[in-house]
Amino acid sequence: MTENGDRMIDEGDPNVGAPEPEGGSSGDPRGAARSGTLEAWEVFRQEKDGDPMRHGGNVMAPDRELALHYAREMFSRRGESVRLWVVRRADIGILDDLDLLQPPLDRSFKKPGGYVMRDKLAAARDRAGTSKPKARE
Repeated sequence: MTENGDRMIDEGDPNVGAPEPEGGSSGDPRGAARSGTLEAWEVFRQEKDGDPMRHGGNVMAPDRELALHYAREMFSRRGESVRLWVVRRADIGILDDLDLLQPPLDRSFKKPGGYVMRDKLAAARDRAGTSKPKARE
């Protein structure tokens, strides 16, 4: 648990364990450990092979190595996960431009559930004065 009571969850990055490049936008991950500041790391987990990765929570850690260790302890010590992705929260991009997220054309006809045949058949039977046929045996 973090200081504010949040559980630490997140499942792995395909490159977990790979060294981070030096001089990136977020700097040296070991620099935070030297300064003693904690960063939020988001954890995504996969419960079994073939399942989608789901956000499990977050962990607070000074560097990548400890974040991986904390995530493993929180989300897979009892075998409840087969894969974890651990991602620094600051490295997650946000897309909130409504022009990009909501297309300008109405495409509701492509979504299932808009056409219910059962209701239309019942209305047609009422107009014709017939009853619903019995199920075949």
